[in-house]
Amino acid sequence: SSGINAEYGGTNKGKHYNEEEDRFLVCMLYQLGIDKENVYDELRTEVRAAPQFRFDWFLKSRTAMELQRRCNTLITLIERENLELEEREGKRKTLVKKQGGSGNSTPTQKRKADIAPKNPSGKKIKK
Repeated sequence: SSGINAEYGGTNKGKHYNEEEDRFLVCMLYQLGIDKENVYDELRTEVRAAPQFRFDWFLKSRTAMELQRRCNTLITLIERENLELEEREGKRKTLVKKQGGSGNSTPTQKRKADIAPKNPSGKKIKK
């Protein structure tokens, strides 16, 4: 799955978030505006109003501070995952360059043999 690399089902004293909750928190935080002043109070209101969580007492009973802590954890995980992907991409690009490119030479690149004047006899022309 293409979910966040968070540990689900771990042994954290009965406190747990699932992937659906995490996805909702991150998406709603983005929609509300991450830099907004009372965004976590608004997020808490959205969680309580969301029909998919009407029986999810764990999520509905979180305070704005607990939601903020969880969102900060998720953002850190997402940033770390993106950084790892960028590093892997960077290594892949470096590997391609070391191997002589991707094999696609552009038409503007010419070899010396293409530029040198041609002599029908096959002998070298002295300048």
